[in-house]
Amino acid sequence: MATVELRGIRKIFGTVAAVNGVDLSTRDGEFLVLLGPSGCGKSTLLRMIAGFERPTEGELLIGGLRVNDLPPRARKIAMVFQSYALYPHMTVFKNIAFPLKAQGVARAEVPRKVEWAAALFGIGHLLARKPRELSGGERQRVALARALVREPSVFLLDEPLSNLDAQLRASARDELQQFQRRIGTTTIYVTHDQVEAMGLGDRIVVMKAGQVRQIGTPQEIYDEPADTFVAGFVGSPPMNLVRYRDYILGFRPEDFHPKSASNGGSATAGFKFAVGRVEYLGADRLIYGTLVGDYSEQKVIARLPVTVTEKIAPGARYDFTVPEPELRFFDPSTELRIAPRQV
Repeated sequence: MATVELRGIRKIFGTVAAVNGVDLSTRDGEFLVLLGPSGCGKSTLLRMIAGFERPTEGELLIGGLRVNDLPPRARKIAMVFQSYALYPHMTVFKNIAFPLKAQGVARAEVPRKVEWAAALFGIGHLLARKPRELSGGERQRVALARALVREPSVFLLDEPLSNLDAQLRASARDELQQFQRRIGTTTIYVTHDQVEAMGLGDRIVVMKAGQVRQIGTPQEIYDEPADTFVAGFVGSPPMNLVRYRDYILGFRPEDFHPKSASNGGSATAGFKFAVGRVEYLGADRLIYGTLVGDYSEQKVIARLPVTVTEKIAPGARYDFTVPEPELRFFDPSTELRIAPRQV
């Protein structure tokens, strides 16, 4: 196992800063997720760690060793791409064995290592098949086994589940997390899917426009977003952000409730809410609408249990509240979180 440390990392393509001053350190054996929209620099950052791109500025250390000038094969890392990149003319066995042969591992050792890696991912019965005979999930497992067979110090994954359907992706996330816990290899995982990030990561690095906006546990990122971008990017639906005079008020859809006797006596912020439409999600419903009064018809979403929404109808107006401890405040000029006492 090893840690990865980035110090002032920048990557410039022409006049564009794809990665712009990133400082980041992993913890030994952790599952770290790089999360952000397309073009935020997360894949470029991963490729620099792997050695496929050279930083324009800054230092990159793996296991305490500066690796800026080391080629990928000397970094003791393994990377799995979105495309899997399996050799179609080779069997599963030969695909998994390929990096071992490239490393010069003794021929007698190759079968043992291949069978060990295949067993970890439950694909031992597929070793004689070729990639065209496998499902998408099986190909993904072969790619992971091929990367792991080298016993790397750091495991790099670039959206490896994006080619799977929704149901298979959910089961693959569970398997991947269990596998990583079992082997304890430091893992850096790139995704634009915040559900994946929240479900997999020990910590999440949220990126935008080549910069890190926040680093924290999934709970910290969700409950205490550092700025309006993180608040609006993480969460499904995202945090409601409402402009009011000299600040932006944020609150999660699940904290936005109809006023009732049960919450009338507690410390809450009150709103007039005009319901636009109701979206059914089984046990929950999303209530889309606008605030009226001081908040100038701004759109918000409430997420409520079915039992609470039985009498809520589109076109009607209701009194809604948010518990004061669940309110978050942001500066409209910097978009950064501010303390309630500053409002």
